[in-house]
Amino acid sequence: MKKKFENVFQFKITLTGIEPSIWRRIQVPETYSFWDLHVAIQDAMGWLDYHFHDFQIPKIGKKEIIKIGMPDDDDETFGIKVLPDHLQKISDHFSMKNKKAIYLYDYGDDWTHEVLLEGILTKDDVEYPICIAGERACPPEDCGGVWGYMDIIKVLKKGAKNEDERETLEWLGDHDPEDFDPENVKFEDPKKRYKMAFS
Repeated sequence: MKKKFENVFQFKITLTGIEPSIWRRIQVPETYSFWDLHVAIQDAMGWLDYHFHDFQIPKIGKKEIIKIGMPDDDDETFGIKVLPDHLQKISDHFSMKNKKAIYLYDYGDDWTHEVLLEGILTKDDVEYPICIAGERACPPEDCGGVWGYMDIIKVLKKGAKNEDERETLEWLGDHDPEDFDPENVKFEDPKKRYKMAFS
């Protein structure tokens, strides 16, 4: 049974380090946990949820940064405290005075996203979550982070000049860096994704 809610949080998610910008604007229920938000970001951006992630957000009213994600056995060893994302509500951490967080996906490629709360709105007669805007396609998984993706863009623009570049284009398939339509975004049920990931 879905939780009842009156308001939605509108976020702009921007992948940092790439120009022109790759971004999405989404609206999610105020009842969402950070796990639910993680799934919504993955689906809106076009990631495949293959890798670890975390959120870093200031503690309300303090300079301390809280890390929210998937706690790991090594965290305690290294003195890192990670709050479990499925137990943390976005409404307990985001507010119009505490609007920004960083969402990190894939600790190898290091995809860093700015998560900006643009507003808290009264829900409409639509199904949430919803992606209402955005620009440019998500980079392919495991392409080497920002620098790897920028190399791919260069090869796409100039064409393949050697065997390595031809292999890159073959691996890339029909990827179009400019292709994005918010109406094509499909959101999965975060509870099903959680069961699939941890069962």
